[in-house]
Amino acid sequence: MPLAVYILGLSVFALGTSEFMLSGLLPAVADDMHVSIPRAGLLISAFAVGMVVGAPLLAVATLRLPRRTTLIALIGVFGLGQIAGALAPNYAVLFVSRVVSALACAGFWAVGAAVAVAMVPVNARARALAVMIGGLSIANVLGVPAGAFLGESLGWRSAFWAVGAASAVALVGVATLIPRIPLPAEKPRLRNELRIYRDRQVWLTISLIAFSAGGVFCAFSYLAPLLTDVAGLDEGWVPAVLALFGIGALIGTTIGGRIADAHLFGVLLSGIAASTVLLVTLALLAQYAVAAAALAFLLGVSAFYTAPALNARLFNVATAAPTLAAATTTAAFNLGNTGGPWIGGAAIDAGLGFASPAWAGAALTVAAGVLTAISLRLYRRGASSRVVTRAAPRIETGAAAVTEFGAEVGAEIRADKNTHHSAN
Repeated sequence: MPLAVYILGLSVFALGTSEFMLSGLLPAVADDMHVSIPRAGLLISAFAVGMVVGAPLLAVATLRLPRRTTLIALIGVFGLGQIAGALAPNYAVLFVSRVVSALACAGFWAVGAAVAVAMVPVNARARALAVMIGGLSIANVLGVPAGAFLGESLGWRSAFWAVGAASAVALVGVATLIPRIPLPAEKPRLRNELRIYRDRQVWLTISLIAFSAGGVFCAFSYLAPLLTDVAGLDEGWVPAVLALFGIGALIGTTIGGRIADAHLFGVLLSGIAASTVLLVTLALLAQYAVAAAALAFLLGVSAFYTAPALNARLFNVATAAPTLAAATTTAAFNLGNTGGPWIGGAAIDAGLGFASPAWAGAALTVAAGVLTAISLRLYRRGASSRVVTRAAPRIETGAAAVTEFGAEVGAEIRADKNTHHSAN
């Protein structure tokens, strides 16, 4: 695995911490901003909306720009967004800062994922994406609980300052350790990349990603009030339970990333089914603190166990357009991250209690399982990616495109190393 992939994973740590840390800060933010917890939860949806909109827009806008320069600019804007959030005088400014940060985060994910996939052979796609997702998992293990701890100890704004500092470290890493990434020999054309949206398998995959992510984060977004108000845990235990979710996410990402390339649909079906069972169990046993904590850990495992396969599936059906495939994957996940918290908040506002988002999440993951089964049926009937096949007849699985681009990147990296050694 190229070093650049691991640097991207480390950068994602800062991005992921910002995206999910509000799950442990909602009560404090709601009190300080004088809004209800469901309204504070919309800050999570605001970030997700920015990701949905920003991923395709920035992928298109940067399609022909140098990739390292693009990554540097995006991580810089993201860091400034964290500073704006830390200084926000009211809810409206905080909301806008979340959207701006999300736009930059979305662009970084889209460009970074395309680079990661392009640098490895087709049978290592899920592993490369698992490294990036691993940064997200570590964010859940360390960053999100640390943010909750800082929020409890020094106020919620300190968590934003900490992510701003982490973003600065990531900026230095990207600028100094990622080599110059060459664009493909043939410059990408937007018309050709947009052709992937004529393929029903692409839309089916977008839908199942959105429902799968939405189901998990419908419940996760309101995990803090569930733990304190339903399970009866002291607020000081919330960071520990969030860390359990993150540890589960890291374990799930590791396992899923290693087997998804060989058993993609098996991972999807088993992981989504497990998430459904866990969400139903969480809704039933939410009043028991030990059960809630254990289920949070297991939900982290099941949710992130499927993540590498969900990413790889969309790259497989949209292989003729790797940049837009990365952007579309990001947008699909965040469609779920937008809808999930909104649905969970609506259930709470309806007076159904803080356990109700788990029931709603289970309904969403059931829909994701049905869509996965339909996708598998079409795949077995040979109805996969007909538009992509016509667009690129010799690379139905994307191996040729990835190998060619990976060879260019490898040659560029070797050239940089040779120049460095000669200088020494």
